Amino acid sequence: MRIVHLARSCAVVLVLAGCIAPSATAADQPPLKVGFLASFSGPYADQNKDTDAAIAAFIKEHGEGVAGRRLQIIKRDDGGLAPENARRLAQDLIVGDHVDFLMGLTLSPNAIAMAPIATQAKVPTLLVNAGAYGVLEKSPYFARFSFTTGQETYPLADYALKHGFKNVYIIVTQFSSGIDAADTFRTAFTAGGGQIAGEVQVPVGSTDFSAYIQRIRDAKPHAVFAFLTVSGVPFLKAWYSQGGPQTGIKILATGDLTKESSLPALGDAAAGVITAQNYSLLRKSPANDAFIRDMHAADSTSLPADFFTAATYDVLQAIYTVTAKQNGSIDADKTMALLKGLKLEGPRGPIEIDPATRDCIQNIYIHRVDKVGDGYQNTLLATYPMVRDPVEK
Repeated sequence: MRIVHLARSCAVVLVLAGCIAPSATAADQPPLKVGFLASFSGPYADQNKDTDAAIAAFIKEHGEGVAGRRLQIIKRDDGGLAPENARRLAQDLIVGDHVDFLMGLTLSPNAIAMAPIATQAKVPTLLVNAGAYGVLEKSPYFARFSFTTGQETYPLADYALKHGFKNVYIIVTQFSSGIDAADTFRTAFTAGGGQIAGEVQVPVGSTDFSAYIQRIRDAKPHAVFAFLTVSGVPFLKAWYSQGGPQTGIKILATGDLTKESSLPALGDAAAGVITAQNYSLLRKSPANDAFIRDMHAADSTSLPADFFTAATYDVLQAIYTVTAKQNGSIDADKTMALLKGLKLEGPRGPIEIDPATRDCIQNIYIHRVDKVGDGYQNTLLATYPMVRDPVEK
């Protein structure tokens, strides 16, 4: 079965259950409507490209519906960093489509902008990305199934210190998540005895890194910590072309910098980069093996599974679980109570929603990009088990 990619349409209704063999879903029950609001076009679209295949994999494994209600996913594209657009689309999904749940939210500013809508309408909203601090405080109906920047930067700083990196330069994108990444890495690294050689924030969407790279080289750090979102690929290519690897300075980053889908384009520029991420493609487990297999079966052209598709899968697991516990009748406040402390096993491993913060407790994986044959892979180096957010406890 191949799911046709419709993600770039501004308003697409995916009745994905119709692609699966019929089950015992009762015909007289209303569909379970889930509004999927994310950046399906624009500079952040790559993070959402293969969610259709992830959804199809979930349905194959868990069925076309739950508690007598057939799953119906209604997708809306906010187009990227567009808070007002996200707010308007969330309202359309709630008022016009009468969704039971909202999910998605690629970018934190977009999530913050639509939070009042979710709160007023009492619609449980399960975040697939949006990792900045302060997001969950904006609505009691938010729960995060992705990660916070600190969940990745604290283990990465610990790993760096234990492996001889004592002096690091920080370069991040100048927006909320980038600033959070710099703050949390600096805090963790200096608390462990490390020194910061310098810091710089670059505008969103930057592509010219010549001056920044020279500044880094002049500081002579052991490593660079980079959090650059869509500017990550241009930075690594510039670092490589300007002889950065020959300096012996290593690159540390969050895992979005070296997603498997980016490695063919990065080539030698990615070699040796050390990252922290909440998903590992090479981690062997029955759940991850099935997820990878079923995504490929749904769409043989889909990119490798990653942190965004794994979070999409786990959000749907959570929706099915809390819907089943309510016998198909969704009460927002009861739903949020059920989500707090919820434990699941998915492609990334065990997860739990922290009952105090509504953040996701999960494994964090340390990888290094290695050349294997004619290609590259994120080799799994270490696992930090069941990491709580180190800041918002």
